[in-house]
Amino acid sequence: QVQLVESGGGSVQAGGSLRLSCATSEYTYSNFYMGWFRQAPGKEREGVANILTDGSTRYADSVKGRFTISRDNAKNTVYLQMNSLKPEDTGIYYCAADRYGLGTLDLLEYNYWGQGTQVTVSS
Repeated sequence: QVQLVESGGGSVQAGGSLRLSCATSEYTYSNFYMGWFRQAPGKEREGVANILTDGSTRYADSVKGRFTISRDNAKNTVYLQMNSLKPEDTGIYYCAADRYGLGTLDLLEYNYWGQGTQVTVSS
C-alpha cells in the first residue's frame, strides 16, 4: 500500500522557517502526484502545494512566495520548505498522493494520506 511518512514539523516563532519532508516508496514517488495539505483547529483542510511527476508545482495563494515544494528523486521524498511563517500557518500538515486525478489541490483527488505533522507558529 502507499505509505507516506511526514516529518519536520515543530514549533517556531513568526518569521521562522521549517522544512517538512514526505518520504514514500520509489513506486509511489515515480508514479503519483503528491501534495501538502493543512488543517487548522476548527478549519477545513486546505491544499497548500502540490507537485507532479514532471516537477510542475501549484501553490495556494496564501503561501505562494513563502513556501516551496520540491522533489528529491534520490530519496523518494517531497519537501515543503516554509519560510516567513505566520501564526495562521499553524496546523497539522498532511502529505497526500494519488495518480488518477488531474493533480490539482482538490482534496477529492487524493486518496492516500500520511498521518500528519504538527506545525505551530507563535507570534
